Amino acid sequence: MPSTGLQLLGLVLAVLGWVCGALVCAAPLWRVSAFVGGELVIAQVLWEGLWMNCLSQTTGHIQCKNYDSTLALSKSAQAARALTVISLLLCLLALMLGVAGAKCTHCMGDGNQASKARLARIAGVLFLVAGLAYLIPICWTAYAIIKDFYDPNVAAPLKRELGPALYLGWGASVLLLLGGALLHVGSSPAGGRALPVYGGAAKDNTRTGAAGEVKQQEKSFV
Repeated sequence: MPSTGLQLLGLVLAVLGWVCGALVCAAPLWRVSAFVGGELVIAQVLWEGLWMNCLSQTTGHIQCKNYDSTLALSKSAQAARALTVISLLLCLLALMLGVAGAKCTHCMGDGNQASKARLARIAGVLFLVAGLAYLIPICWTAYAIIKDFYDPNVAAPLKRELGPALYLGWGASVLLLLGGALLHVGSSPAGGRALPVYGGAAKDNTRTGAAGEVKQQEKSFV
């Protein structure tokens, strides 16, 4: 039987991951300007995100500007945009299916528990796919930042550090993966339930085989 506690825990964790993922997608804190080399200019800090970049000054004034053109961005930034948006949309679809298929809800009636459990399992799989889709751009961006940071051919003013949004993105991916796994496991039927069916089928086959042997013996006597 589906476990209500695991279903609710999985839904809560997945929703938290979805909210954190939406914040990370909108935050311009994926890349932060690094202060390396001989030029230590700390009067201004540059923040870069998927949709805009911001310039923060020591006076507390922050100026943000959206990117002028999507096509002018690098391929990695365009892929990160697409994957994060797809992940958030998958989370929305999985949330609707998970609420409809949860044992504690009455969206499909109380007499249709098998269909509700099937919907909840599908929602768990969608959360898992969304977590993986969200993890790819986070790791890809972190790898590109680290690679450019240690590349001697990249000028010091162009080097970037890992922004706080990436760390929150890793946490959001873990919450989505863990929530999807708990939702799927909590909606799966017991493993031992199908054993008596196979036992009954084996008994029927045995009886059928014995009856066939008796008939063959009768024919041989005739």
